[in-house]
Amino acid sequence: MVHRILIVEDDARISRYLQLELVHEGYEVETAFDGLSGLDTALTGNFDLIILDLMMPGMSGIEVCRRVRRESDVPIIILTAKDDISDKVTGLDTGADDYMTKPFAIEELLARIRAALKRRSPIPTEETIVIDMLEINPTGRQVFYDGEPVELTKKEYDLLECLAKHENAVLTRNQLLDRVWGYEYLGDTNVVDVYIRYLRAKLDQKYNVKLIHTVRGVGYTLRGR
Repeated sequence: MVHRILIVEDDARISRYLQLELVHEGYEVETAFDGLSGLDTALTGNFDLIILDLMMPGMSGIEVCRRVRRESDVPIIILTAKDDISDKVTGLDTGADDYMTKPFAIEELLARIRAALKRRSPIPTEETIVIDMLEINPTGRQVFYDGEPVELTKKEYDLLECLAKHENAVLTRNQLLDRVWGYEYLGDTNVVDVYIRYLRAKLDQKYNVKLIHTVRGVGYTLRGR
């Protein structure tokens, strides 16, 4: 995915420098040279981030920021020569995500752009795992049985999710140790048996079902009816 960035900057030399650096980094870039055209471009274009000067003809950067923020949550980085604390506070309070002063190091600006874009990126969601009346929500790390929440510790949840993602497959104790406790785990493999007992108490025994099965001499599997 190529991110689109809008530069709103009335200094043509700085604008051109930013454009060249950002294009070199793989971004698509558009420019505007005053507040009014910057606002119009920001509201009509589909941008992933805006770099905004404060002192511009037509409309101040603060007003541009305020009006953009009414319509969009696009990240805004203010880049300005105004370095008073009051200006920074005003810019951030108006809705800017970050504030940098000129002169600036392009490497720092690029790092802040990457950070802002990363914060905006949606957290990927995983589909709910459903096995009979058991529901596992990996994104929220929630477990339900017949609609009732099942309270699990972190390791109990990790073990259950691992088994559920490999429904009907038999996983050995060593495989479960690697995937749930990590390759560096040096403890007793009996820890798997202990946590299997915990899960059975909270699921199989509590709801009178048979989800977790022992395959003697091999390991464990989770399967529905």
